[in-house]
Order: sequence, then C-alpha cells, then structure tokens
Amino acid sequence: MQHTISFRPFFSLGFLVLGLLIGTQTLAQSSLSLRSDNILQQHIEEIVRGFHGDVGVYVRHLKTGQCASVNADSLFPTASMIKVPILCGIMERIRKGELTFDSVVTYRDSMKYDDGFTGSLKDSSKVPVGELVHLMLTLSDNTASVWLERLAGGGMTINRWLDANGFHATRVNSRTPEREQFRNVYGWGQTTPREMAELVVLIHQGKAVSPAASNRMDRALGRSYWDGESLSQIPSSIHVLSKQGAVNQSKSEVVLVNASSGDYVFCVITKNQTDTRWVHENEGYVLLRRISHLLLNYFEPSLHWSPLQGMEKFSP
Repeated sequence: MQHTISFRPFFSLGFLVLGLLIGTQTLAQSSLSLRSDNILQQHIEEIVRGFHGDVGVYVRHLKTGQCASVNADSLFPTASMIKVPILCGIMERIRKGELTFDSVVTYRDSMKYDDGFTGSLKDSSKVPVGELVHLMLTLSDNTASVWLERLAGGGMTINRWLDANGFHATRVNSRTPEREQFRNVYGWGQTTPREMAELVVLIHQGKAVSPAASNRMDRALGRSYWDGESLSQIPSSIHVLSKQGAVNQSKSEVVLVNASSGDYVFCVITKNQTDTRWVHENEGYVLLRRISHLLLNYFEPSLHWSPLQGMEKFSP
C-alpha cells in the first residue's frame, strides 16, 4: 500500500508548485542526458517480481545517462540513510564557521539513544565532532547521529538545507516540530530512491555545501562497516560510497560505485515487508545483493565477477 502525505494547509498552491518546479530543475541539472535502458529495466523488474512488500529502485550511470527505476519517486522510510542529510547539515554548520571538525563536545548520559559505541561512553566524556561523524557513517551509531542532528541545528534546519538544494521529498521527521504525523508513517526520516541517490551524487561531484565539504563527506561515506549486502557484491578493489538503513519492515541502501566504465549510483528501498527476520536470508537483504550483483555485471562485464554468496530467490 502506498501512503499519501498531505502538505500543511498554510502552503499556497502556487508556492508548492513553484517549489516542486525548482526541485525538479535542480535534480535535472545533476542528471542531464538521461536515457531509459530498457534491457536494464527488464532485469530489475524481474528481480523485484515476487517480493513480499513494496520496493523502490533508482539506477543511473553518470557517464552514459543510462537509467532504470521502479517507484523511484515514491516515499519510503530512510531508516539510517537519514544520516546522509544529517552529514550535510553538520558540514553546512562547519562551512559557516559555527563548528569545526575538531570541535570537542561533551557527552551526557541523557543523550543516550541505544547501547552503541557512543551510548556506552561515560558521562562527561569529550569527543571531537569529526569522530562522531565517523561513528555515524562507519558504524551507523545512532546516539552519535542523534547528537549530530542536534549539533546541526535540528531537523528543521537540515530540512531547510534539503529544500534549498532541491530535495523536497527527503526530510528528517524525528525530533522535528510539526513532523509527528510523518514520523508515525516513515520513522526517523523519509525520502525517495531518486532523491537519496542524487544527494550522494551531489556530494561526489563536489556540489554539496562546498567542494571542500563534499570531498570530506565523500571520504567519510567510503568507510562503511556494514558491507554484507550491496557491498558484498562489489570487489573490494573498487571504491564505493554508501549508506545502509534497516528497520523491521524496511531495508535500504544507497551506493555510488567508482567503476572503470564510469561511476554509477543506485538506491534500493523497501517498506511493508512481510519478512521481518533479522537474518542474512531476509528478503530485503536478498534484494539488495541481487540488484547490486546485477548492476556490477551489467556495467562492468569484463570483470567476470562472481558473487560471494546470498543470491537466494525470494520465498514463495
């Protein structure tokens, strides 16, 4: 079932239409010369067929413009992929001179979100902002991420940055005034496969916040500890940027691959999964591995790459 979200009534129709047009132009500028790849489209549709839940997929080869998609503009939960917009929010504050990567902040027990690395710190521990960023992206540490969301100015500030850069569907919902109704549906954040993929492209092309900030974000997104799904289907010799997300009924991943034939980006998100098991064989994880494997062999056939494991079919 697709969820429909209504805009708040104080937005005029004219303002909404203008905003959508600006956003469309901004994303179009970052994805010029797109051409639908019918063969790739058929392969992806075959993979998602039979999935027990809703699926969104967006793929773009940056050099050739080849693209394919399934529900690429539908809203999905971000889960931990919301940490990419939080990263942009922190880097924007650093650009303004309000923080530095070396700024030292103080942890308090009241900040604890879960039992991850940051949540295990002792009260009054001192941590540089740069280390929190590393923990947020590499380990997907939730306490570090909530802390950084606050340091970035909160969800409203991050959402304004997203809006100003043409991302009108991607939003931080949790701990953000007036977004409780969205949080009830999508959780911490919401996005579309197209927007999340194009946000990573914007970073990789040096156009997010500033060239220097984008370069640092690009490096940070290339160090994920969580490499068991999409990344497991890409040789370790190939550099990738990625962020993963997972909650009970949703599995997601955004990946930009620095391939020899040219960079390509993809984002896969699920929702309303009937398979809520936290196991390797979860249908969402299987989907991520299968699409990643397809794309590497489609764009880089000369590698003759064989997957490590996990190319199971969906359960009947």
